[in-house]
Amino acid sequence: MATSKAQFAQNKRVTLDPPRLITEPPLLQASGMTKRYGRITAVEEVSLEVYAGEVLGIVGESGSGKSSVLRLLNLEELPDSGTYTLDLPTLVGVNLFTLDRFARREAALHHIGIVYQNPHLGLRMRYTSSGNVAERLLVTGERTFATLRQAARESLNASEFPLDRMDDPPRVLSGGMQQRVQLAKAIALQPRVLLLDEPTTGLDVSVQAAVLDTLKGLQRDRHMAMVIVSHDLGVIRALADRVMVMRGGRVVESGLADQVLDDPQDAYTQQLVHAKL
Repeated sequence: MATSKAQFAQNKRVTLDPPRLITEPPLLQASGMTKRYGRITAVEEVSLEVYAGEVLGIVGESGSGKSSVLRLLNLEELPDSGTYTLDLPTLVGVNLFTLDRFARREAALHHIGIVYQNPHLGLRMRYTSSGNVAERLLVTGERTFATLRQAARESLNASEFPLDRMDDPPRVLSGGMQQRVQLAKAIALQPRVLLLDEPTTGLDVSVQAAVLDTLKGLQRDRHMAMVIVSHDLGVIRALADRVMVMRGGRVVESGLADQVLDDPQDAYTQQLVHAKL
């Protein structure tokens, strides 16, 4: 019997990486996350897991809870209920939500990087670009200017930022270059998890493509787990291994990216996909 293209893609994915799928625990695991703002429930009983080197895409309309999930995973906010663990030597079995404020900040700084949709949330717009990255590196205790500058330079280079502009402040840079500075800052401490909130919104098509290529290269070279939130299904299709669809704070469908985007089962997912065709 002939194998369909979708079946072949699925079989190929499993065959290429069976050890991870069978024996390795997820690097990131969240369970039962619920977050309320007054009477509004932004996130309701959301669970997810991401393996090292895997990209999870989260899609849904505005107000569906996507960005709220990302803020929880970045430990910027605490849920009303739920657990969150990272499979790292110093954090095995630790529910990160139960840590005190200082310990949560340390865990996020060392193990999690984030790129915001609005660069003003992630950057000091009047600092130099290299200074923004060096600021992240200060948590290591390093205070030697030459060492910090060289490390910032290496991180900016990894994000494919033009090094001849590393002393320019983000406020004079284009949107695409600001996102690269954010990315350099996010990966400066070589985090195991990278969170991306609408990283290509507002960028023209050619700049979007360049940023996506950079992200794919980083995923390949650094084997980071990534969680990307986007309303652009083209971006999700280009990056994600698996997709989670949210509506009204809840997960309505999840699965392999090709399966969800090419053959959606939930009525809302079908509407979302067809609206983008």
